Amino acid sequence: MRLEEILNHRRSVRHFDSAKPIDPEQVKACLQLATLAPTSSNMQLWECYHITDRAMLEKMVPACLDQLAASSAQQLVVFVTRPDLTKHHAQAVLAFEQDNVRRNSPAEKQEKRIRRWQLYYGKFIPLWYGRCFGLAGLLRKALVQAIGLFRPIVRQASEADMRVVMHKSCGLVAQTFMLAMSEVGYDTCPLEGFDSWRVKRLLHLPYSADINMVIACGIRLPDGVWGDRFRLPLSEMYHRV
Repeated sequence: MRLEEILNHRRSVRHFDSAKPIDPEQVKACLQLATLAPTSSNMQLWECYHITDRAMLEKMVPACLDQLAASSAQQLVVFVTRPDLTKHHAQAVLAFEQDNVRRNSPAEKQEKRIRRWQLYYGKFIPLWYGRCFGLAGLLRKALVQAIGLFRPIVRQASEADMRVVMHKSCGLVAQTFMLAMSEVGYDTCPLEGFDSWRVKRLLHLPYSADINMVIACGIRLPDGVWGDRFRLPLSEMYHRV
């Protein structure tokens, strides 16, 4: 399918056909494609939990507020943000970029470029994503406000701001996954109606993790899509400046 066809095929399906199973390996392949989505500073502070076990699916239904999309889904994918993995991911990206420089940069520029990556992922990212009961974010906020008096600077620096950054990145991954599913003819429904505390308990997630989205997966029934798709006219949202 062309992109336009994929976008038109993707609908929030709320009733799946229990007689039509989907291949978990194909879903996993779509999740592999989702890893190509961009994330802020390439930090990839997300995880996904692919639920195929019937007993676990049944436990997830009340945690998803007994929605039909959840109870009729063949499989579920839970997307999670993981701020606690910041240092680990920063070290992984740093190691990759250092090797990237050595393989692809002229010898005379390698040292400078490696130092730049060391400064960014070794110093800046841990500082920017650091958390300490909100205090680290307050200090960052005060610092950027002071610097911002003299030059442009990113002002979203609080711990709550960084939480938003991680969820935006994770949302891009989830959308890429849903489009990949449409491309192979599978249907999805992104759920925001869920009890995050219960979902985290079922998946044994740490306290710091956040549930970004639960995505129900399957093959749609005729009543799975609620009529025509409503969209506001582009003229109400498009502003050319």
